[in-house]
Amino acid sequence: MLSIILPAKNESACLGSLLSRLREQVPEAELILVDDGSTDDTPQIAREHGARVISHPYSLGNGAAVKSGARAATGEILVFMDADGQHDPADIPRLLASLNAGHDMAVGARGRGSQASIGRAMANMFYNAFASLMTGHRIQDLTSGFRAVRAGHFRRFLYLLPNGFSYPTTITMAFFRTGYPVAYVPIHAGPRQGRPSHLHPLRDGVRFLLILFKVATLYSPLKVFFPVSGALFCTGLGYYFYTFATMHKFTNMSALLFTAAIVVFMMGLISEQITALSYREGDQ
Repeated sequence: MLSIILPAKNESACLGSLLSRLREQVPEAELILVDDGSTDDTPQIAREHGARVISHPYSLGNGAAVKSGARAATGEILVFMDADGQHDPADIPRLLASLNAGHDMAVGARGRGSQASIGRAMANMFYNAFASLMTGHRIQDLTSGFRAVRAGHFRRFLYLLPNGFSYPTTITMAFFRTGYPVAYVPIHAGPRQGRPSHLHPLRDGVRFLLILFKVATLYSPLKVFFPVSGALFCTGLGYYFYTFATMHKFTNMSALLFTAAIVVFMMGLISEQITALSYREGDQ
């Protein structure tokens, strides 16, 4: 059985047409709308179209809505998609075909024409390149919320998923870390319907950094800590050669840089062990 989960908050403008298209495309699917504290007619519209509604008393975040839907779903395959009209239900069979081909998760990868703004497109390109470097696999869209996944594998990582915006990043890196095959299916995401989405330099800049830290800590922290440690060590060594040649001294600055290199490297080792333990807990 297939379950389609739509996290939603105040999406009454486009929800009716989206649910109608979903019924036409996958009539046998279980439709679950998770109302994350909406103040409009979102839950009523969902019920009128035969969807099962799970309501949060107040907004808990997109990730929390995804987790509520995953816990309540009865299907063996879960499809997650936004309720703002960006994702086309006609792409669902293509995602399911990738699962049938042996993948455990299929992600709808947005093309360049699908990005909301140039700034967001550049940020997503950097996310993808950084995550690809970390995993050794080409990641075409790290932050896409449109994906199909095997329910058992997804629920294994529920305890890792944040309540906020970065659940796609977390689940993607978790699948790569544990060796579950992930496929990317090219899609075109349309413009958001209803309330417009604006890029805020401060808010989205902080979000940008948090996603990068999330990628690093979820997959292999040592891949980030080791280069920093190596840079500090090489800087300290170079400064030592300079001061020895000019003053015949081993300075405090060289000692500080060598110490920082060791501390950063040890922090990386500890972080690596903590990450390994986290995934071992998921296995249990």
